[in-house]
Amino acid sequence: MRNVVDGIIAEVFALCAENRAGALADYIPELAAVEADGFALCIATADGYVYESGDARREFTIQSISKPLTYGLALADRGLAAVAEKIDVEPSGEPFNEISLDPVTERPRNPMINAGAITSAALIKGRDQAERYERLRSCYSRYAGRALSMNEAVYASEARTGHRNRAIGHMLRSFGIITDDPERAVDLYFRQCSIDITCRDLAVMAATLANNGVNPLTHERALAPELIEQVLSVMTTCGMYDAAGDWVARVGLPAKSGVGGGVLAVLPGQIGIAVYSPRLDSHGNSVRGVQACRELSARLELHFLHVTRAARAAIRSSYAISDAPSRRRRTDTERATLRRYGQRARIYELHGDLLFAGAESAVRAVTAQGDGLDALILDVRRVDDVSGVARRMLEDMRSALATRGCEAALVDPEGLFGHTTSSLVPGNSAGRVFVDLDAAEQWCEEVLLDRYCSVDRQPQRVDLAAHPMLAGLTPEQVESLTDEIEQRTFARGEFVVRRDSSSPGLFLILQGQVSTLAADGGGMSHRITTLSAGMSFGEMQLLGGMPFGYDIRADTPVRLALVPRSRFTALTTAAPAVKLRLLENLAAGAYAQMGAVIEALTGPARNF
Repeated sequence: MRNVVDGIIAEVFALCAENRAGALADYIPELAAVEADGFALCIATADGYVYESGDARREFTIQSISKPLTYGLALADRGLAAVAEKIDVEPSGEPFNEISLDPVTERPRNPMINAGAITSAALIKGRDQAERYERLRSCYSRYAGRALSMNEAVYASEARTGHRNRAIGHMLRSFGIITDDPERAVDLYFRQCSIDITCRDLAVMAATLANNGVNPLTHERALAPELIEQVLSVMTTCGMYDAAGDWVARVGLPAKSGVGGGVLAVLPGQIGIAVYSPRLDSHGNSVRGVQACRELSARLELHFLHVTRAARAAIRSSYAISDAPSRRRRTDTERATLRRYGQRARIYELHGDLLFAGAESAVRAVTAQGDGLDALILDVRRVDDVSGVARRMLEDMRSALATRGCEAALVDPEGLFGHTTSSLVPGNSAGRVFVDLDAAEQWCEEVLLDRYCSVDRQPQRVDLAAHPMLAGLTPEQVESLTDEIEQRTFARGEFVVRRDSSSPGLFLILQGQVSTLAADGGGMSHRITTLSAGMSFGEMQLLGGMPFGYDIRADTPVRLALVPRSRFTALTTAAPAVKLRLLENLAAGAYAQMGAVIEALTGPARNF
């Protein structure tokens, strides 16, 4: 089942596919021969899930996207200080292939331009050229999560036509930046640029950078965390060449482009983005790649200066409704049905700040259930803040689930998702919204019961004579008892009994629903159990002569029958057979109620 992230990527892909601006790189003959309108867009999360669109498995050469990876390996081989003596980290403001050094330091201005990249290649350790290349290829493979190889045709083309890069190499040698044969450094640079990758590989590489240097698929470390910081910092200011300032302002992600048509962008801790489209702009950056990253950054709110707090996994816990039943008392048949079909309804408790990455992980987890869900609850009580894109993603997910027959609800007492319409309004397209989890769980159970339980359902209302508490009495006994029973009605939200009040008698519920509420140490009320038509309460207070230890509140308009305490006591002498039958029914009811309370309180996900 596709999720809303797939939908967003598809929208961006379709929008950018219409853009035919730009031209192929023509100074490398092999690159000028590729299909101009090839296009792929991939996003890889920091936990290793990859979204693919377009020609995601088509191979192309990595070209200049290799530069930050080689720079990272040079840092690992030589150390920060030694590399800093050879390569600066300042934006150049010049084209990537400019034959120049900084006039003051006489060093390449940064490792993302060709002069700096050739210097990085010269710093890679190895006994000979073959070993140095193999170390580079293995390094790139660790980022990609698979063994990569070199495109011999592209390498030969670069080696045959790369006179400008050779000129840069000899300039570096004349200034003492490179101390060995510059031809060897330039050749290694040609080889690294000629390694084949796919857009999917590139996304995994970006996710490895986002994941602090650990490949999220293989869990193999590609680079130490402190060096990842250095690499991403230079990518931020220099990765898009002389368009870096506009990129940071409009996209706001560390990035690197290549003349092969690739663009790699990173949101640390969250995702990696990769685009392949070989038409280039005047800066040497992929036209569609830049446009796609701008669109994704805006739609998904990815700009790194927008992130105010560290993102973390959004799902605190998830469980089936059968693992955490509501506190509403059910018939035996209803309980059996919920045990059988309870896995078809799930609760997802979310927490923290819901940015794109957190919402994406939640959407992916829910979507993975596919058509196996009839009902879903998103509990956002522990969510601190919701970004616009996260709100849209979760709402779109709820709509998509609805088309598949899965009803969804929110537990959102703070109104983070902006719902102002009552969840009780029929046809409310926003879905159900509840202020507490237990009410949502009751709703969730009702969805399952409506679909899978057609007999022995808890009634909506009962006549007094048919109330289970009077079961076993003859019509004459019922008539004699009901003469002294008074009926009372309560509005929704009205308290029937308050804590510490004495028992007025035995309450029989004829219509509606009530809940027992207990206070915690902080004075907050929590639902203990929910009772409906055909049930009773006040038994223990009536028999034990103790006050109520909890409040009882009407959840809906309620009609009750009260057997006064005095009448119940008088039955001992006036009608002992009636009292015996009532006591038997009381015992059975109390036992069932206690069992329901224990079941509710011992669910693995129950919390207050």
